[in-house]
Amino acid sequence: MSRKIAVRMDDITPDMNWENFRFFQGLFDKAGITPLLGIVPECRDEKLHCGNPHEDFYEVMRKLKAEGYSFAIHGCYHLYTTKKGGLLPLNNLSEFAGVPYEKQKEMLAFGKKKLKEQGIDTDLFMAPAHSYDKNTLRALRELGITKVTDGFGKAPYTYKGLTFYPISFLLRSSLKQKDGITTLVLHSNTLTEADKERYQSIFDEYGKNMISYSEYLETEPVKRSFTGRIIEYLLAKGKFLAGRIRQ
Repeated sequence: MSRKIAVRMDDITPDMNWENFRFFQGLFDKAGITPLLGIVPECRDEKLHCGNPHEDFYEVMRKLKAEGYSFAIHGCYHLYTTKKGGLLPLNNLSEFAGVPYEKQKEMLAFGKKKLKEQGIDTDLFMAPAHSYDKNTLRALRELGITKVTDGFGKAPYTYKGLTFYPISFLLRSSLKQKDGITTLVLHSNTLTEADKERYQSIFDEYGKNMISYSEYLETEPVKRSFTGRIIEYLLAKGKFLAGRIRQ
């Protein structure tokens, strides 16, 4: 299987940086793909407030859905309340990992219901800071949320009754691999002019390998072994520690 790249965008809210969002839309249109958008159901994270909220936000989202965009529940409030890395410790903070099961289920049920009321019914979860634990997975299953955009690997995999769609471990090396599928993770709110040039270059070079996220969701998953989970955990922990050292 030749190398394929899907795309996801985090931190989608009514008051996100719309100019940067439109920049990425231009790249998607040129590449002929549609991404996965992670909508924060009720954003209370001050760092994500980039301007006045667009009152037509969900109208725009429904239109994009009709055009083939995929959607995920990106947490609940996007507030970090613990210092847990969870099952994929890329960070040492979380909205979910370390939170009691019933509270996690309550937040996830609220988020799913709120998006559904706005015409965005999805069974896909995107954890803020990539952080979740076994209680998160249990709550997701109970609520019929069967897919998670996270993890590392060359193909979707199943674990604990859920299907995981891996993200890139190291972006450049992931893009250059000759086989498998990965996810390019984008954050429009923090985009700089230098970032725009870099992503323009990536889309120019690898656009022919990019696929719509909906195609990724149709890919047959493999079963993730216990050893595979251990390797994934160690890779995430190593990447987190390397980042701390560079700071």
